[in-house]
Amino acid sequence: MEYKMKPAYKGYKAYEYLEEGKDFPKFEWADWDWAGRHVVELEPEQEARVAELLAKYPYVSVHDHPTLFPKDVTSKQNIDNVMRNGREMTAYEALAYSNIDCVFDNQLDGVNIISSPGGWKWIDIIHDLGMRLCDLAHQDFIIHCKTVDDIFAAKKAGKIAMVFVVEGAAPIENEVDRIDILYGLGVRQLGVTYSESNALGNGCKEVHDGGLTMFGKQCVERMNKVGMLIDVSHCGPQTAYDAITYSKKPIIMSHVGAKGVWNTKRMASDEMIQAVAAKGGVVGIEAAPHTTMSKTKMTHDLDSFMEHFEYVKNMVGIDHVGFGVDCLYGDHVGVHHAFAQALSIAATSKTGAEYEEVPYVKYLENPTESSWNIIRWLVKHNYSDEDIAKVIGGNAIRVLQEVWA
Repeated sequence: MEYKMKPAYKGYKAYEYLEEGKDFPKFEWADWDWAGRHVVELEPEQEARVAELLAKYPYVSVHDHPTLFPKDVTSKQNIDNVMRNGREMTAYEALAYSNIDCVFDNQLDGVNIISSPGGWKWIDIIHDLGMRLCDLAHQDFIIHCKTVDDIFAAKKAGKIAMVFVVEGAAPIENEVDRIDILYGLGVRQLGVTYSESNALGNGCKEVHDGGLTMFGKQCVERMNKVGMLIDVSHCGPQTAYDAITYSKKPIIMSHVGAKGVWNTKRMASDEMIQAVAAKGGVVGIEAAPHTTMSKTKMTHDLDSFMEHFEYVKNMVGIDHVGFGVDCLYGDHVGVHHAFAQALSIAATSKTGAEYEEVPYVKYLENPTESSWNIIRWLVKHNYSDEDIAKVIGGNAIRVLQEVWA
């Protein structure tokens, strides 16, 4: 495979309108392809088919963190200093090498510790969003995506539409109007909870789940009214189910896997997957390290990830599944180790099974590599053009046309 860059990208680097080391601290950032560039091998006719599909159909990642992380993530002090800096570095060059037409950017979210080691503070979320939007305003390769038309326009121009997302609703505290504020600032998707509980309901790490609160129902209703896509990926099962049933519009589980393949709290039960599909929503399959594993090889790789995809597809149909790989640019396993407590990894990924840990998820290590290989796997496994078009973006766009309208 030849590594081609989108021609609309002209070389812009994050915050290059400022002077690094003077206007903001200088840090050593990871190479986006630090683990190598891994590509599923195809026959020439399959390569041609991949190119035709990508030219014709939009590629949408419904959950990612497409920013650079520091090179050294082994030192907690170093990575904390970088996160507290408050300038998240969009990986423009890496994204330019991708097949992505639209990416849902979940920002710092759980590692946003600008003013508090506990994270998730309203002022910090707004700070993060404002800095990113200021940076985007100084370039023309990434388009701030607010409508479905923006996705099609970006694809036509060879650019990328970026949807801003807040992964968990803790920052809105008890202020339902903050949903309107986030929408006004261009956020188009909001998670009901992260793994921890908040005023809306319970997160998936809790032992007991009381479901969506009265305030949570008010927030679901408000999100429906303003046109905010609702995500229940990190919710406790009852909270997620309540949000699905209470919402008048389709919802999304943007980055999960199936408990039927790998039984942890972060994976979704058959009943939950069926509820999302019955509402007209989409289940996005994730690839963050050591999440979507399977018992086939007892490790995390492209095949285990696609085992989750096929499990969901076989249960609810091709119209209700997509991909939210939940990746970043840098040592993702190292980031998980550094922020294990903040990200509730032990509580949500605990399993009694012994498995082989990986230093990185080959073929899915970052948003760019994932965008190369998901479609290649689908072509290699003889999926039809129609089905590929749906899962790489069509299903997500169908939901957005209903919710964002």
